[in-house]
Amino acid sequence: MCGIVGIVGSQPVAERLVDALKRLEYRGYDSAGVATLDHGVMDRRRAEGKLFNLEKKLSEQPLPGNIGIAHTRWATHGVPNETNAHPHFVDGVAVVHNGIIENFSELRDELLAQGAVFTSQTDTEVVAHLLNHYRKSGMDPKAAMLAMLNRITGAYALVVMFIDAPQTIYAARFGPPLAIGYGKNEMFLGSDAIALSPFTNEITYLVDGDFAVVDGSGAEIFDYNG
Repeated sequence: MCGIVGIVGSQPVAERLVDALKRLEYRGYDSAGVATLDHGVMDRRRAEGKLFNLEKKLSEQPLPGNIGIAHTRWATHGVPNETNAHPHFVDGVAVVHNGIIENFSELRDELLAQGAVFTSQTDTEVVAHLLNHYRKSGMDPKAAMLAMLNRITGAYALVVMFIDAPQTIYAARFGPPLAIGYGKNEMFLGSDAIALSPFTNEITYLVDGDFAVVDGSGAEIFDYNG
């Protein structure tokens, strides 16, 4: 079962994201990745195998930024390699995902017909392409998230960053657990409270059908109708 962490912070987050992923190692994983957003630049580091390999990449190529998302992957769709590791990027959209998008094949065919170019074998990448499609149609990030959530079926915890929403993380749950942690001028997301325990003792678990908009001041939670 994949592990997810997100931080909207007041200080650099890459190291803290990886430390939180370590507390999710009990879930099992075959690759890991982290993405941050810093002064209009979204970047990521991904690695096959254990978190040590990701830490090595980060030591050689640090990621600045006070906002970021991270993931440990247990392969379902696509082999366990760096290309299939999360976060997935599509034109300024970054996505991490735990679960299965059951209608990904149908959505992938639809997106391919519209000119989308896929770079992985994962079901998750359709989420990033859908979001990119809705953004290009003129929707803001919240509207794009709601439109995407009303298209996908399956079981999922999703955490998303948009390059033009540099202080906000978007999240949704339908099935796999996802928690929001409240800090002092910082907010956290994680697959369980264990991942967030060093950061906060105030946790809200999303329930199925919850969609959250999280920034440094708090979280707003909506249903899929907004």
